[in-house]
Amino acid sequence: MQMLQRPLPFLSFVAAIVLACLPAHASNPNFIIIFTDDQGYGDLSCFGSKTIKTPHIDRLASEGRKFTSFMVASPVCTPSRAALLTACYPKRVGMHQHVLFPSSRKGLHPGEHTIADHLKSQGYATACFGKWHLGHQPEVLPTSNGFDTYYGIPYSNDMNHPDNKGKPRGGWQGMDILWNDPESTLTKWKTPLFEDEKIVELPVDQRTITRRCTQKAIDFVTANKEKPFFVYLPHSMPHIPLYVPDDVRDPDPKNAYINTIEHIDTEVGRLLDVLDELKLTSKTYVIYTTDNGPWLPFRHHGGSAGPLREGKGTTFEGGQRVPCLIRGPGIPAGTVCSELAGTIDILPTIASLTGKPLPAGKKVDGLDVSSLWMGKTKESPRKEFLHYTSRGDLQGIRQGSWKLLVKNQRGRRNQNRNAPTNSSQILLFDLSKDLGEQNNLADQHPDLVKKLRQRMEALDKEITANARAPWTQG
Repeated sequence: MQMLQRPLPFLSFVAAIVLACLPAHASNPNFIIIFTDDQGYGDLSCFGSKTIKTPHIDRLASEGRKFTSFMVASPVCTPSRAALLTACYPKRVGMHQHVLFPSSRKGLHPGEHTIADHLKSQGYATACFGKWHLGHQPEVLPTSNGFDTYYGIPYSNDMNHPDNKGKPRGGWQGMDILWNDPESTLTKWKTPLFEDEKIVELPVDQRTITRRCTQKAIDFVTANKEKPFFVYLPHSMPHIPLYVPDDVRDPDPKNAYINTIEHIDTEVGRLLDVLDELKLTSKTYVIYTTDNGPWLPFRHHGGSAGPLREGKGTTFEGGQRVPCLIRGPGIPAGTVCSELAGTIDILPTIASLTGKPLPAGKKVDGLDVSSLWMGKTKESPRKEFLHYTSRGDLQGIRQGSWKLLVKNQRGRRNQNRNAPTNSSQILLFDLSKDLGEQNNLADQHPDLVKKLRQRMEALDKEITANARAPWTQG
């Protein structure tokens, strides 16, 4: 009897080993985040554009969920991208003071926990293809922040290596000149293309960068179809200067922006088709959004905020409310969500969907909004949202439908000479009735103004007290 019983523990041990060797990620969904640059709220057909045709991106709306009150944490590139990847207001991770330049000596600290870090720890293949803009030094490139591989430009496509000098004429008139001369991408700019930690093309041919980054994503998805993957696809377009491949280029500069968005749409379509062909659609979350609102001064080289006020660089809705579409397992097709959510909520939501909590001891500002993604709740867990300027200064708060902005008037051009030097403009809007932020209700609700101001200052005080330093070059 003893001899018969002895093998049983051994068999149990073997079974445990076998189970342990099975891929833990067998049922884990894939994630693709498509993150465009300077695209406005009104620049997709499914968000009301009458001039731009985006049938492939619209497919995400018809097969997934459209979010109409989706916020980014900054109205400019660098801090917005830091917030997306870390689930933190940019000030908390030291990335809030405007954008990085080729001469900048800091970046996103590799000790921060990014979406890529979180998924890589679960066996995911991770890749970034496109614009990084969180530091160009090897210590802070995507490969130091959770990504297995990187292919793209390290900062904005209107920045020159290594000192940002020698740039061509600006303004929409200058952009017209560049559009009329497609070769200008090679003769007027010195923006580098990186592969992992090395420059492989200088200057990068911006005409084909959207197509090439998409192809890299397609190749990566194909190569990793048998395991879970995370693709971060932050396109450098439609940030100026605008370029598209010669074979799809509209010669009329008045159509430059339309042409560029429709080219992005085509490339999104290619990627979605590959997911279909590989039978990965049903287990892949595709998130399409953008880093901030449109760069309005560039006119037909910039986008539209639709019904929203202002655009890039401002804390008005046009600067920070962006189009967002999410398709994936469990997300109800063809639905619309008007509840408050944002890019800072993506990482906690991904953590919930994969069943692995975020690491303890590193505070984030994002919330798990998976129930909102799935349409299981009518109300968002996010009840408030802070508004910081492009320079990282606290300027406002939203609670429910109420939005308060406190705009410092010091140093503003054309300000009233008789006004106090430290005066502030107090703006209060009811976004449920005034999406365009035209009707200032501050004088009618002084108690609410006081309450909201106290709340936003208290939240900012906590963030400031617990802010973590960025990586800084020694």
